Amino acid sequence: MEKILEVKDLQLDFRTTDGNVSALRGVDFALYHGETLAIVGESGSGKSVTSKAILGVLPKNAVIRGGSIAYDGRDLLTLSEPDFYQLRGNKLSMILQDPMSSLNPIMRVGRQLTEAMYLKSRTQAGTGGSRLTGAAAKAKALALMKSVGIAEPEKRFTQYPFELSGGMRQRIVIAIALAADPDILICDEPTTALDVTIQAQILELIDQQKTQRALSVIFITHDLGVVAKMADRVAVMYAGRIVECGTADEIFYEAVHPYTWALLSSIPAFHSHGRLASIPGTPPNLLRPPKGDAFAPRNPYALQIDFEEEPPMFRISDTHSAATWLLHSDAPTDALPQALAERISRLKAESVAL
Repeated sequence: MEKILEVKDLQLDFRTTDGNVSALRGVDFALYHGETLAIVGESGSGKSVTSKAILGVLPKNAVIRGGSIAYDGRDLLTLSEPDFYQLRGNKLSMILQDPMSSLNPIMRVGRQLTEAMYLKSRTQAGTGGSRLTGAAAKAKALALMKSVGIAEPEKRFTQYPFELSGGMRQRIVIAIALAADPDILICDEPTTALDVTIQAQILELIDQQKTQRALSVIFITHDLGVVAKMADRVAVMYAGRIVECGTADEIFYEAVHPYTWALLSSIPAFHSHGRLASIPGTPPNLLRPPKGDAFAPRNPYALQIDFEEEPPMFRISDTHSAATWLLHSDAPTDALPQALAERISRLKAESVAL
C-alpha cells in the first residue's frame, strides 16, 4: 500500500519552569492509504502530542528538536501557518476527545457545521474556484448530519449543543471533521465520556465513514477493546517512543515487547480467575528521561543492558517490529513466562533480520 503520511524520528520538548519535558523521543511510524492505524499506550505516553504535531496545533511552549512529518511531498514541520491553514481541516482533520468542550456552547449547531465549508470555499476561491452560497452550505450540512445518523437534521441545525445528547454532540463533532472532505482523520479518544452503547455506535459510524469516504484514520486510544474492533495496524507507545508496531493480529497474538505483553495481560477475560494482572510502578518522569529502556524499571524481565542502553527497533517481519533487547540473538529467555519465551524463540528462528 502507498504511504499517505510518514513520521520520522520526531523529537519534541515542552519548556516548563522545571526544565524541558522530552514528550516525544524519536517517534517513527507511517500511515497508509485507506487504513486505520491505532496508537495505544498509557496516559502521558505522547499519543495526543503526536496528533497535535501532525495538525500543527502545538502550544507555544512546544519545541521541535528534530524529525519530519511528510505529507503530500511536504514536511509539515517546515510549513508556515498560512500554508498549514490550507491543509488543516481540508486535508487533515481531527475528532477531539470531549464533545462537551469541542463545540461552542453559544453558537448554533448549523453555524458550526458550515464554518469549515465556508473556510474551504474561501480557500478554493483564492485559487480560481467558486464560493459556496448559504443555501448550498446548509444543504450540504443537512446531508452530512443525515449521513452521521442524526435524526431530524433540520431541527438540530438550529439548536445549540446543550440541547443535544452526548452521543448526538459527538456525531456533530464527527460531521464537522468531515465537512471539508479530508484525506486523513485523526480520532483522539472519540468515545470518552460516552456510555458503552453509544460508544459502539460512534465506533461503527467512524468505520462506516472511513469506508465510504476512503479515509486514512489515526485512532488514538488506551482501550484495547476499541483497537481490536477498529485497527488494521497498531503502534504501541511508551514514554514518547513507539515500542512495538504491527498488524492488529500481530500485536494481539504475536506481541513481544514486555510493555505490550503487560497491556494485553491486564485485559479482563471471561475465563479470568483471581486478581487481574497489572503493571507495577508509574511511567518515567520525562523531565529526566531514563537511561536505557524507559520501561526497564517496571519490567520484571528486564536485562542488565535495558538499564544501560536504549534498544533499537528490531524488525521481526515486513509488518512487525519491536524495540526490546529480548529480540537480540544473545538475549536469554529462561526467566520469561513460557508462552512469551516460546514466542520470542520462534520469532528469532523465523526472522532473518534478527
